Amino acid sequence: MNREFEVGNHWPRFVANGAYTTGSPTATAPTATSQRALLEAAAEGLRKIATDVRCRAAFAAPGSALQELLAPAARRYVLAPDRAGFLGGIGALRAKGYRVTAEFTASDQDGDDPDRVEHTVTEYLALLAHGSAPDRLGFDLGQVGLSVSRGLALANTGRIAAAAALRGAEVVLGMDRSPGVDTVLSVHEELSRRHPNLGVTLQAQLHRTEDDVVAVARPGRRVRLVKGAHPEARHIALGRGPALDDRFLHLARMLVDRGVRVSLATQDPAVLATAEETGLLARVSEIEMLYGVQPELLRHHRDTGRPCRIYATYGTNWWLHLLQRLTEHPPMVLNALADIAQGTPPSPTTAY
Repeated sequence: MNREFEVGNHWPRFVANGAYTTGSPTATAPTATSQRALLEAAAEGLRKIATDVRCRAAFAAPGSALQELLAPAARRYVLAPDRAGFLGGIGALRAKGYRVTAEFTASDQDGDDPDRVEHTVTEYLALLAHGSAPDRLGFDLGQVGLSVSRGLALANTGRIAAAAALRGAEVVLGMDRSPGVDTVLSVHEELSRRHPNLGVTLQAQLHRTEDDVVAVARPGRRVRLVKGAHPEARHIALGRGPALDDRFLHLARMLVDRGVRVSLATQDPAVLATAEETGLLARVSEIEMLYGVQPELLRHHRDTGRPCRIYATYGTNWWLHLLQRLTEHPPMVLNALADIAQGTPPSPTTAY
C-alpha cells in the first residue's frame, strides 16, 4: 500500500506487505497464518460482492448512486474512461519500460444485444488502428458475442485477432467460470490454427487445469497463467492458500517446459519470490500485474531487468474490475475508502 492507516489505539494497522499489526503496545500481534487466513477470507467476500447479480444491477442502473459513490476508488484501477485518455496513459507507462495489455469495459460486459456486441468489437478495431495501439488485447468471449451465439463470438474474435496481427499485436482470451472453460478452449483451439497471435488464459485454481495445460501447451504458444478470480465450489477448485500457490508454480513450470511463452500473472510477492528462488522467473516470458495493484512490486521487478506487463482497462463499466482488483490485495480496501473520502485518488502511474 502507498499509505499506512492507523485508527485509534487498538484498530488493525495495515502496512505495505498486506499484513497488519495492532496499534496497542500491549496487544499480541496475530500470527502470519491468521493474517493470511483473514486476507483470504476477505478476498472471498469481495469475489461474492463482485459477482452478485443484485450489486451489478444496482451499479448499471441509470443514475446509479453506487456508481457515483465508488467512482473515485475506481480511478485508481481503471486507466481512463475513454480511448484517447487510455492511449495517453499507456504512452506514459511504455516510456517507463512496461508492456501493456488493453481491455475495454463495455457498457454490457456479457451482452446479448448484437448492436452492443458490435460496438465493443468496433472499439477494439479502432484501438488497434491507432498508431500507438497496445501490443496486446485481452477480453472475454462474453464481450464479443458469446451470449448471442458461439459462432458470433468465434467470428468476432477472429476479426480482432486478424486486425491485431496486422499491427504485430496479440490477443489473449480471458477465461470463464468452470462451466464455460470448454467453450473458451475450443474457440482458442479452432482460431489459433489461423491466428498464431491468439493466446488464452488458464486458471490454476481449477482441478482440471493440469489436463488443460497438456492439451493447450505447444511451443511458441502464449498462455496467461492466473490463480483465478471466479468463486468455485471446492470439488471444482482450490481456495486461496499455500496449496494454490504451489499448484500455480507447478503449472507454470509445466508450461515453460513445453516451450510455452508464459505470462506469469500474479501480484503475490511470496509467489514471485519463490519463482525467483527456484529459477522459474528467469524462464517465463514476463511478469504481469493488474493496473493499480502493487505498482511498487512490479517496478521492483522491472528494475531488476525482468520483462513486466500491466493489464489495464478503460471505459465506464468498471464494477467487476474494481472489485476484482481489491480482491487481489484486500488491504487496498482501505485505499478505496480513503479515495472515496478524498474524492480524487493519486495517479497510479506515478507509482510505476
